[in-house]
Amino acid sequence: MLSGLTGTASLAEELDKKLMLVLRDGRKIIGTMRSFDQFSNIVLEHAEERVVVGKRFADVPLGLYVIRGENLVLLGQIDYAKEEVTVSTLLERVTVEEILQLKKDEAERQDRKSVV
Repeated sequence: MLSGLTGTASLAEELDKKLMLVLRDGRKIIGTMRSFDQFSNIVLEHAEERVVVGKRFADVPLGLYVIRGENLVLLGQIDYAKEEVTVSTLLERVTVEEILQLKKDEAERQDRKSVV
């Protein structure tokens, strides 16, 4: 359904919905959109950063989170059915501590590759 709204006004349709946002630095943030402004700055409630390393992932809790519009690359609603299938069949959920260690190890491997 097309609403006819353009620009940031079209974000009004996403209020109070669970969204995934992709940021300029590659992070993926999931949360319920509570507010936005004319600059596409967004306020998320119950925000989590989804960290994926290989076939493992964890959601790192962030709480109430404000994202500057200039850092936003993409946003979309979460399809609960597809998310459940993806999470249960393609990825393995691990603890936050474990995923952060895996992310650190991955970054160190990348640094070693770039030096060589």
